[in-house]
Amino acid sequence: MKNLAFVTIATTALALAGCNRGNEDAIQNAELNQPAAEQLNELANQAAMDAANAQAAANEAKEAANEANAIADNAVNPQEADEQNVSGM
Repeated sequence: MKNLAFVTIATTALALAGCNRGNEDAIQNAELNQPAAEQLNELANQAAMDAANAQAAANEAKEAANEANAIADNAVNPQEADEQNVSGM
């Protein structure tokens, strides 16, 4: 039983030791494929501007809808006018 445990531990150690070898090229390729910091900053700034423009457009649309609703609400309801025109009670 001790031999089986020793063989299992040794095999696991060897397998894990082999995982860390020869990855230098992969790391260098990953670093080369990354965009420069200036490009990332420009993309982030563009995304922020797009979001701000979309928010401004949404706010304008909401204000236009509110104005349209206010115009519709200013209509006089004849029943209310009749209720308010009570004299001599």
